[in-house]
Amino acid sequence: MGWMVTLDLRPRATVNSTISGSQTLVPAAAQFDAWTSHDWHDGVLVNLLTPYDRLIVRTRNSTYEIIVTEPHAAQVLVRGGAFFPEFTPAHLAGSSLGGSFLKLHGIYAGFQLELAARDQPVVTTTRVRSISVVPARTGEIM
Repeated sequence: MGWMVTLDLRPRATVNSTISGSQTLVPAAAQFDAWTSHDWHDGVLVNLLTPYDRLIVRTRNSTYEIIVTEPHAAQVLVRGGAFFPEFTPAHLAGSSLGGSFLKLHGIYAGFQLELAARDQPVVTTTRVRSISVVPARTGEIM
């Protein structure tokens, strides 16, 4: 049997904008100190999985089926959402909050998944709500 990670909303922090002097509300994890000290247990690193492990990733707007093909290189087949109507080879870049920080090859609840497929710009999903992992050795069919 697989396992599931569910969304854990993070507190927000107020930061001062150096451009306008105004205060802006940003996710606490978007600040570098919070990012580097984050407890990255609410997700999965694709490079630690085995070939043909399957993931079901639910975001706010879509459900993605992901089959790991080359874990060490974060190569996957992905289906779901508007950009992947059928299984498409892609590189799972990682998770972000839509900014410049990227947790390489990881999928984390509360973060946006970034996927790069040939002939397409990088696809950034809406925030991940849940992740289900079905190990290849269980033989379950989805």
